[in-house]
Order: sequence, then C-alpha cells, then structure tokens
Amino acid sequence: MSVAPQQHAWPEPPPGGYTADDLDRLPDLPPHTELIDGSLVFVSPQTKFHSRTMRLLDNGLLRTVPDDFDVDREMSVVLGPRQRPEPDVMVVRADADTGPAQTAYRAEDVVLAVEVVSEESEDRDRDTKPAKYAKAGIPHFWRVESDGGRPVVYVYELDPATRAYVATGIHHDRLKLTVPYDIDIDLTVTRPGPGA
Repeated sequence: MSVAPQQHAWPEPPPGGYTADDLDRLPDLPPHTELIDGSLVFVSPQTKFHSRTMRLLDNGLLRTVPDDFDVDREMSVVLGPRQRPEPDVMVVRADADTGPAQTAYRAEDVVLAVEVVSEESEDRDRDTKPAKYAKAGIPHFWRVESDGGRPVVYVYELDPATRAYVATGIHHDRLKLTVPYDIDIDLTVTRPGPGA
C-alpha cells in the first residue's frame, strides 16, 4: 500500500501582493519568510558556513556595541508597504526595542544590515536586498561571501546624495572598522571544515 504525498496549501496572494503587516497575520508561514516586492520568499535550509558566519559576526558585533545600539539576528525590517526582508544580522538603535513580542524594525532604526550569501539567495543578497536597503536609507551594509569556507566581508556605506552604496573595503582575515562604531572581528576563527 502506498501513501499519497501530502499536499500543502500555499497562501494565495491578494491583488497587488502582500503587505509588510501580512507577515504577522498569515498562519503557518515557514520560519524566516521574507516579503520582497509583495511576494513571499521562503528561505531554504542554511549551510554550516552560513550559521557559523552569522554567529561569528553576531558575537563580534556584540563585543563592542555601544549602549545606544543593539545587535539582532534574523529579525525582519519594514522598508516599505510591500518590503519586509530579513537581514541575517543587523545593528539597530537600542531605543527601537518595543519588547519581547516585536517582530520587525523600521528602516530608520537600522544602522547596519548584514547578508551572508547562500547559493539559493545570491541574486537577492547581492543585488535586490542591498538596493532596497540603500533606497530605505540604511547607512551601512555588509555582504559576506565564502572563500573556501572562510568569510570575506564586503563593506559598503550609503552615499546620501545618490541613495546608493559605495564599497569601502574588502576584509579577508580581520574586520576592523570605526563605523558604525569601533569593530574588530577576527574572521579566521571560523573553521572551513571538511570539503572546503
């Protein structure tokens, strides 16, 4: 006797697409669902590189974060009515904390958005999301790529005149910056692991 495959009822978008508020109301969404241009984006299972790099950056940013900032992982940010992406790590203004039930930050509360590039998210992490973060006025953006299992951090700063990011550095072994605050992270402490 064979068992029929289980069918999943995918949410059907309303005319014009979903809104940022819909993410809090739609039942049974997979964890870390993002909203890009009114469409739901479901995240694939993450790699060990992705997980370890997020932990490295999260811990490194927390080590020196000033009292007026905070560091959060995997929280979404409302960039507009139909835009609610979820950076892997972000630095936010401490006064933006609304309590334990908070599900998102506003764009003006985010100081730094970090995306760790995965194979399934290359286009979004390299093009789509940085352009949207810049347009929303987020002052700093980091894109993190794997080089043989070790993180390489591409650092960008917002040019307020053009509302576009300008590259300010590529960091292979050590990430030492003075903006948005004094940061010093040893990027070599992650282990590439077998097969890297």
